[in-house]
Amino acid sequence: MRAPHEAEIVACIPSLRRYARGLTSDRARADDLVQDTLERAWRHFPMWQRRGAVRAWMFGILHNLFVDRLRGQRRSPEEDAGENLPESVDRASPADGLELRDLERALQRLPAEQREVLLLVGVEEFSYHEAAGVLRVPIGTVMSRLSRARERLRAELEGRSLPARMQRVK
Repeated sequence: MRAPHEAEIVACIPSLRRYARGLTSDRARADDLVQDTLERAWRHFPMWQRRGAVRAWMFGILHNLFVDRLRGQRRSPEEDAGENLPESVDRASPADGLELRDLERALQRLPAEQREVLLLVGVEEFSYHEAAGVLRVPIGTVMSRLSRARERLRAELEGRSLPARMQRVK
């Protein structure tokens, strides 16, 4: 007999894989991240208090695992995430493959905080409120990160540089 939550968890797998691939740009690392997310969700499902959608809860788990791994890499740096992008993509035309590769590379050059928000809102269609819950930041932070991510991505794809922003000094 299947647990009542099993279908909800399984239904999240394609979205989790897409998000993990966008974060890591490496299929094997993304699959490992999703596998660890599913294992943790399965193990801790009784602790989920049904305060929100299972999907948002699972994305939160995946995000936390990703952040933990980034912190671990800072202590023992590995290869750059953007170097493992495939050289060719199976698409309708060579130009489509080049555009997709350029988009993936530009996405990987975004700061992690901006990339996460862009993937959650733009690709996975999370609301600002849901994305804020996954990332554990205020909605205003989601909105500003998304705006900056879109601006940087657009500039990157158009081959122009962004003006230097003034930094606040304390």
